[in-house]
Amino acid sequence: MIDNSVLEQMIKEVMAGMKDTSYTEPKKTGGGRRVTEADYPLSEKMADVIKAPTGKTLEEITIGGVMNGSITANDVKIAPETLEMQAQVAESVGRDAFAKNLRRASELIAVPDERILEIYNALRPYRSTKAELIEIAEELENRYSAVINGKLVREAAALYEKRGRLKE
Repeated sequence: MIDNSVLEQMIKEVMAGMKDTSYTEPKKTGGGRRVTEADYPLSEKMADVIKAPTGKTLEEITIGGVMNGSITANDVKIAPETLEMQAQVAESVGRDAFAKNLRRASELIAVPDERILEIYNALRPYRSTKAELIEIAEELENRYSAVINGKLVREAAALYEKRGRLKE
């Protein structure tokens, strides 16, 4: 059996390594200031705004809390605001494609995991009709406010139609 102090140290090391993908709320700064490379890593440079989607701070997320059940999986999920801030950092260093991926990911946080897997499978060639893909795009846009992802599914539908990859 592993000693609790060894286990706690291991978890602290893992959590420390994850800090630059922390959970945050938008930084409240004057004039709508954007986050840049100078703010990275967010967990060190913007610690005053780092929070889990449930509102818990990183300091509140402890091994003791995990062991006694006061910290749940929802306390360590990434927040859309974190991904947006990281997208801004990526843009500030010229990584625009990565920023777009982060924004798509931030939209998908609202979509249940099971539904994401269903959509993934529906997007495979020959699995869906054009109408089914358009329906998925509308669902993403209207039910989950995932406009960027809805546009991506619409583009996939058009491309699959052009290349003959739709279900008959």
